[in-house]
Amino acid sequence: MGGKTIGMVKDLKKGRYVIIDGVPCRVVDIQTSKPGKHGAAKARVTAIGLFDGSKKQLLKPVDANCEIPIVDRRKGQVIADLGANIQVMDMETYETFEMKKPEDIPLEAGQEIGYMDVLGRKMVTRGK
Repeated sequence: MGGKTIGMVKDLKKGRYVIIDGVPCRVVDIQTSKPGKHGAAKARVTAIGLFDGSKKQLLKPVDANCEIPIVDRRKGQVIADLGANIQVMDMETYETFEMKKPEDIPLEAGQEIGYMDVLGRKMVTRGK
């Protein structure tokens, strides 16, 4: 789970995911330039890091390869609130693990959550 695959820059769209400098990001803007007399069309991809919120840019020819993270969306249940972290049990595999507690989503023990696993890192996406 949480691996990566290879895609092409021209196939990227807003809202999709891309890996820039080893950081999984969500694409927020794509600008392309027309091909010149001796060169290929280029794309400037602006993206926001999923885990740190940092702004990243990728400038490559549209026919170049780029890394695409495999985003695994899962359901879990909060077992315990550990202060800065929460202990979660996956609803399918019954695996338990700890992850960072989100600041913007109120959580309590016994609550069902949605989370995503990207490149081995986990993040809460929603509470139910």
